[in-house]
Amino acid sequence: MNLQTTPLQGLLVLTPNVHRDARGYFLESFNSKTFRQLTGLQPEFVQTNESLSTKGVLRGLHWQESPKAQGKLVRLVAGAVFDVVVDLRSNSETFGQWFGCELNAVNHMQLWIPAGFAHGFLTLSDQAILNYQVTDFHSPEHERCLAWNDPVLNIDWPLKKLGISAPVVSAKDADGIAFTEL
Repeated sequence: MNLQTTPLQGLLVLTPNVHRDARGYFLESFNSKTFRQLTGLQPEFVQTNESLSTKGVLRGLHWQESPKAQGKLVRLVAGAVFDVVVDLRSNSETFGQWFGCELNAVNHMQLWIPAGFAHGFLTLSDQAILNYQVTDFHSPEHERCLAWNDPVLNIDWPLKKLGISAPVVSAKDADGIAFTEL
């Protein structure tokens, strides 16, 4: 597994070793021993989630507040997405900054997203299946949503690449709060 740091403190890009042959491929998406050796962290995952989205769908930017904050290991199973993470840790040097990258079924990149970050993605392919493990259970009373199009954050979503001016979002995501309201 290959580890890359990002400009956001604690946010990591992990790329597993992919073993290809005439049958297809095999990869180890998570190994606690390898993860600990690479990162110094030992998350305890308690829930695995999966979502299917179609082209132009934007999910996020979601997070859970303390005491139910979640660390996430995010990977794409099929398709392609532009994945975005925003640092919401007020004591962090990178508070209010965002990072985005393409996760797809070819590059097999994964994101380790520490607790205290908002997360979202825009589907670039006809369909995309995102799978993620979390370190705390879903807690609707602690769940929050940040406006995907917040002008302060000014996230450069690749909408033009898709030929659209606005993504498809849920009612909850359409009502996300402004960054200045945090």
